[in-house]
Amino acid sequence: MKVAILGGGGCFAINFANYLASDGIDHFGIGRSGLKIPAFWQVDHYYKYHKLHLVDQLSAVIAVLDTERPNVIVNYAAQGEGAASFNDNAPDYFETNCVALTRLVCELRKRPYIKRFIQIGSSEVYGSPASPAKETDLLDPTSPYSISKAAFDLYLQSMWRTAKFPMNIVRPSNCYVEGQQLHRVIPKTIIAAMKGTKLPLHGGGKAEKSYMHAMDLSSAVHLIMHSAPLGATYNVGPDEPISIRDLVSKVAITMGMAPEDLIEDVPDRVGQDSKYHLDCSLIKELGWRIGISLESGLKGMVNWVKCHPKLLEAETTYKHRR
Repeated sequence: MKVAILGGGGCFAINFANYLASDGIDHFGIGRSGLKIPAFWQVDHYYKYHKLHLVDQLSAVIAVLDTERPNVIVNYAAQGEGAASFNDNAPDYFETNCVALTRLVCELRKRPYIKRFIQIGSSEVYGSPASPAKETDLLDPTSPYSISKAAFDLYLQSMWRTAKFPMNIVRPSNCYVEGQQLHRVIPKTIIAAMKGTKLPLHGGGKAEKSYMHAMDLSSAVHLIMHSAPLGATYNVGPDEPISIRDLVSKVAITMGMAPEDLIEDVPDRVGQDSKYHLDCSLIKELGWRIGISLESGLKGMVNWVKCHPKLLEAETTYKHRR
């Protein structure tokens, strides 16, 4: 088996590459950015990486795939950050998350060496469900980001129904991992705590989301790659969501702080979904379970930041990249 990892320079993709390496599976990555791994990221030494932009260099991406001839493609490539997708950068989300991937699949359908395409989707396509969202529920995306993700999911499902394109979709909860972008809530909270500054919580942090370590996402994708029926979609995440306020409080307590010394309430942001909650019964039927508890994962994240004090000097606000 050989696996191609698209969006292969991101922290979750690198975690998956490490997971494949530990299982002895041949793999390589393709991504828009150079694979510059700081000391606080671990990556296996056999990770062959191609710096190519999926939107602007699709023919080159296809050429690499035709040379390497992977059996499985796992796509982590995405224009992320739902809050930022409401501004003038909205077209970038559709170009990457929908149009470029649709063009890619049109090419992959002509290539018999592709036996499985796994799309890393988003739990945000369900909107704010009143009860745990099931894979068969109607999609209700609310941001340009989640709309672009839902559009490609629907395209993939139509290609499975009409042409038996060998695909699976994974819709994970929010993930975190050592080496994550510093504007994400967990590393940003840890850095604020270590610097002695307040962390603004939109809407007081009442929104509820689910958080899972990237290692558990990697184990789910690995399981789907080996055991899932083609055409199936899987939610992947913990059983219960947690409010952002409670999450930040857990980080504060892990660091020996009182939550009120860290939290600052600010008005809610535009387009904030109130709750992400997934029914993950289907992936559990394959044998998947959460392996890293939130409490254990947070301790690891705190230790990561403490071991790399230069992170305290880094920017923690989101910067848009095409």
